[in-house]
Amino acid sequence: MSDLYPLLMSPMFDPRPWGTFDLSPIYPNQQFSEKIGESWLTGDNSKVANGPLRGKSLSELSANYGRELVGSAAKDPNRFPLLLKFLFPNEKLSVQVHPDDEAALRVGQPCGKTECWYVVHANPGAQVALGLKPRVTKAQFEEAIHRNAAEDLLNWIDVFAGDMIYVAGGTVHTLGPGAIIVETQQQSDTTYRLYDYGRPRELHLRDGLTVLNESARSGKVARSSAASPTEKGSSRLITSPCFVVDRFSLQQAHAFAAGPSVEILVAMDGFGIVETEVSEPVTFAKGDAVVIPASVSKFTVRPQWKIEFLKSCLPEGKVPEPTLKP
Repeated sequence: MSDLYPLLMSPMFDPRPWGTFDLSPIYPNQQFSEKIGESWLTGDNSKVANGPLRGKSLSELSANYGRELVGSAAKDPNRFPLLLKFLFPNEKLSVQVHPDDEAALRVGQPCGKTECWYVVHANPGAQVALGLKPRVTKAQFEEAIHRNAAEDLLNWIDVFAGDMIYVAGGTVHTLGPGAIIVETQQQSDTTYRLYDYGRPRELHLRDGLTVLNESARSGKVARSSAASPTEKGSSRLITSPCFVVDRFSLQQAHAFAAGPSVEILVAMDGFGIVETEVSEPVTFAKGDAVVIPASVSKFTVRPQWKIEFLKSCLPEGKVPEPTLKP
């Protein structure tokens, strides 16, 4: 029997120039003296906050436990496969691009960085940019970067709470201010910054333009598939080759059975308790993440009044890219 158990993760708060001092919509009891842009929940260096493995990082646990932790669906048995984080943009992020798997392998990286964004909250007028406007070429975009006009050639779209947005590797993109996002992505931090509004940060034009894919398929996930029910109190937000994300809104206890992948629960509102038959209960609240190792055969989430959370995992077998809105 494995000695793994549901792992409550300590959030890692990452300062960014586009972030905010006020994270109270998600972390009401935290105060910050610098602008925070991201709260990392399951990065390689994210550490366990409960039980005998307290203080151990996910990279350490993946190396030590292999498939007991990550499951049979993971390509690499000794690497945690998914990075989840909250994003708090208070200004526009830099315009950037991540490599897809093929481009990443060419430069010795283990995987690309395809991601998805679930919009937890959005102020009126909140926008993101995905890809280039129709008929804009890579050469035209590069020329616009040098003229400090790159954002004019991006495809800007309005976002609303409840939207699920797919960002395939190779897609030029950025976030505008006014939204709170839960990002689920491949475990990679390879980012090429193409344009930063004059901020004094390094750009990566050569590498970024090399991996930019003008025809990458990214956008809002179509409502017909995004809202398809999975179980009572839940809905399937996205199924893709890199991840599956479900949303749960529970007012009574709900039992889960293990699949072929590690699972990550991220609370967006309320709080609840994760229970198993062989470990101590784990309480998690808004802003927390709990990693359910693949070796945990079954568990129950028991809300304390009510809890809303995302459950992310790897797909079983090969699946197509998600259907997107026109």
